[in-house]
Amino acid sequence: MASREQRPAVSIVDFLAPLHVDDAKIRGLALDLADTFTDLSANSDAQFLPTPIGESLLRRVNGSDHGRYLAIDIGGTNLRVGFVELLPEDNGQDTRNSSSNGIKHGRKLRRLLERSWPIGEHLKNENAESLFSWIGQSIATVVDKACAEWDLDSTKALPLGVAFSFPVIQNSVSQATIMSMGKGFAITSKLDLGSYLLTGYEQHRKDLPPITIAAIANDAIATLVSFIYQFQGNSKQKASMGLICGTGSNATIPLKLSSLHPSKRPQTVSVLPGESGEDVKIVVNTEWSINGSLAPLKKFGLVSRWDRELDLAGETPGFQPLEYMTSGRYLGELGRLIFVDYLTSVLHFNATELPAKLKTRFGLSTTFLSHFSYKGQGTLLEQLEREFPPEINKENRRPAASLFTDEIAEVLYRIAVAVEVRAAGIVAASTLGLLICAGDLPSVKDAKAASPKCEKASELFVGYTGGCITGFQEYLKDCQGFLDRIIPMEYGADTDVRVLLAPCHDGGIIGAGILVPASLKSEQAWGP
Repeated sequence: MASREQRPAVSIVDFLAPLHVDDAKIRGLALDLADTFTDLSANSDAQFLPTPIGESLLRRVNGSDHGRYLAIDIGGTNLRVGFVELLPEDNGQDTRNSSSNGIKHGRKLRRLLERSWPIGEHLKNENAESLFSWIGQSIATVVDKACAEWDLDSTKALPLGVAFSFPVIQNSVSQATIMSMGKGFAITSKLDLGSYLLTGYEQHRKDLPPITIAAIANDAIATLVSFIYQFQGNSKQKASMGLICGTGSNATIPLKLSSLHPSKRPQTVSVLPGESGEDVKIVVNTEWSINGSLAPLKKFGLVSRWDRELDLAGETPGFQPLEYMTSGRYLGELGRLIFVDYLTSVLHFNATELPAKLKTRFGLSTTFLSHFSYKGQGTLLEQLEREFPPEINKENRRPAASLFTDEIAEVLYRIAVAVEVRAAGIVAASTLGLLICAGDLPSVKDAKAASPKCEKASELFVGYTGGCITGFQEYLKDCQGFLDRIIPMEYGADTDVRVLLAPCHDGGIIGAGILVPASLKSEQAWGP
């Protein structure tokens, strides 16, 4: 092992050079991703999956659709069930809040009788019947409480809105076929989600009201639905996109039917009366992290040896490359691989000297790395030693001497920041690429010939949610910083175009509730 006082032959700045990003690189990545997303929309059968409900319909749901709507959010970790109450516009209450970007959002709504349950590993590993019976029992628990408090008519069916955090194929807004679940779930066969939910509920309904499936949407879709409903902007502002960056990473945006491959266009679309044609925009679950993004990432030198190591150790190498580099499930593990490499290859620690936890896959948690900073409790060294305390000597049963120093703790902090800044840049590039793909931002060719003043909405708001973007170092701030700097680079210093991140938390269950009146007021139009 190298002496603790010996200066490393490689500086930490040089060591972390493979993670370096700058504005020019992120700008180039954004433009390449715009082309990638356009191609995936037209050709991929696993990405850019449509939810058959028109954008204009979602923008028409308002306070006149007041009422209480049953909603569930089936996530990868938790199940939430409750009622979303949309309040009349003139009820004298004001639940609006200002986002960090100053926009007013929060059209009047309340969440009532909501309960949350963790989805245990035994449920994930069992068959579909067992899982959905448990979900049905949870729904019945909340409906029973509603009957007791609100004296519901047990003969009148309750329309249910569903948010589902897994890819689905939909031919109508109330029907969905599960593609696969993943995230630790054993269910991989194609199942009719609505049928399983109804069967599971009927097993526990007894004398409770029946339910009907009014609307189903991916959780990213539901987040955008919630964001559009609550957005309170002016004519130059638009709620354009929903972004999830937590355990995983995903985004949703309205796209024209004509941009989708004919095989992906739903047989029917829920739209406003009289609306039809290929120019109708419907909400699309991009599943942008699954595939397709690897080539642009490689082109701009963003795939490091540590990323390749992380990928090869995964369950499905080559799958979700963007998610490996941007989301909470993997950033802690990425930091661990880089830290261990530095300790062994630069400081020449013997791997046997390192704490066992540090040598274990996912042994350095994203949560710890997220908050490992000078603002934490104690010095960096104290934080590091609490997370990886000296191991007990087997001979004298006493703690061994700590391997870490202030300099080593500083190295881990530099790693955390480098991982986060690169992630923020990639998400910023992906966001701009998707907005260009959707036509909300001018394409590259149009931008060169266009006036810097935008004739349409000039402030495009992206509703975000997820613990990674909100809690990992300065992720949110850095992502917004990239957006603020790249837009003028592309559209000119005098442009009035801005892309602004605004919070939209708990959008899954809220969006599922909002989709109920949206689906009930729509008409079915044949797709092209």
